[in-house]
Amino acid sequence: MPTSTRIYTMAIRVYKPTTPGRRNASVNLHVEVTKKTPEKSLLAPLHKTGARNNQGKITVLGRGGGHKRRYRKIDFKRRKDDMPATVIGIEYDPNRSCHIALLRYEDGTLRYILAPRDVTDGAVLLSSANPVEPSPGNCMPLKHIPTGLSVHCLEMQPGGGGKLCRSAGVGARLTNKEGRWATLVMPSGEIRQVSVDCRATVGALGNPDHGNVVLGKAGRARWLGKRPRTRGVAMSHHCHPHGGGDGKSKGGQEPSNAAGTQSKGGRTRVRGKSSDARILRRRKSRRYGQLKV
Repeated sequence: MPTSTRIYTMAIRVYKPTTPGRRNASVNLHVEVTKKTPEKSLLAPLHKTGARNNQGKITVLGRGGGHKRRYRKIDFKRRKDDMPATVIGIEYDPNRSCHIALLRYEDGTLRYILAPRDVTDGAVLLSSANPVEPSPGNCMPLKHIPTGLSVHCLEMQPGGGGKLCRSAGVGARLTNKEGRWATLVMPSGEIRQVSVDCRATVGALGNPDHGNVVLGKAGRARWLGKRPRTRGVAMSHHCHPHGGGDGKSKGGQEPSNAAGTQSKGGRTRVRGKSSDARILRRRKSRRYGQLKV
C-alpha cells in the first residue's frame, strides 16, 4: 500500500493529511474502467467558451480554464435495432460524471453508450423496438419494460434521444403504465409521465461513487474548469443583496443570488415548458422539505 494512503472505501481512496492539500482529499479509483485510451474515430474537438456567449458576455459565473478535453460521440438514440453489440471496454469520459462503454456491432460498427452498472467487457447488449430481455444495458420502448425496474438515458419525446437520467449512479424507477403514458419516479423525487413509445435503457448507471469524492484543494477544482467565486456578503451593497454593511451580515435577507432569486427553495426551472403538464409531483425543496409548486 502506498505510504500516502490510509483507507479504501469501495472505489474511493482517501489520502493521509501529509500536506494541507491532502487533508480530507480523496480520489476515485475508477475500478470499472477497463480501457485506457479512447477510440479515435469517435472523438471530436471540444472548443472552450469560458462561459461567454457570442457577444463575449459572461453568462455563467465561475467557469473557465480547466484541462484540455476531446468530446466522445455518444449514441443517445440506440437506433441500431436487433443487432447484438459486444462491449469492448469501459472508459473514463472527462465530459460527464458516468463512464462510457465502447460497443462493437456485428457489422463492425463502433458506438459509445453510457455505461450501465454491472456491465463489463464481453457483455452482449441489444436495442430493439420489440420486447427483448430486460437485462442491464438493453434498450427498448417503455411499453416493453416491466414495471418496477430502474431505467436510465430516458427519452422525453419518441426518437429524440436520451435526455433524462444521464449522471453517474442514477436511475429512474418505472412504476406504472396506463394508456399512452408511463409513470416514473426520478432520482430527485419528482414523479413524471413519459410516452410509452419513448425508449430507455434498462438498469442504473455506473460509477456511483462519483459524488463521494472530496477535491481537497482549489487546484483540483481549477483542473475541472471551476473558477473562484466571490461570496455575496463580501460584495458591495449595489452588487449583491447580501453585500454592504459592517461585518459579515446578509441583512436578514433569505439566501439569494445577485438577481435576488432564492438560492435555497427557489424555483430553478423555466416556467411554461410543455413537459410541465406531465409532472405529477414536483421534487422536494432543498430547504423546506416541501413539494415545489
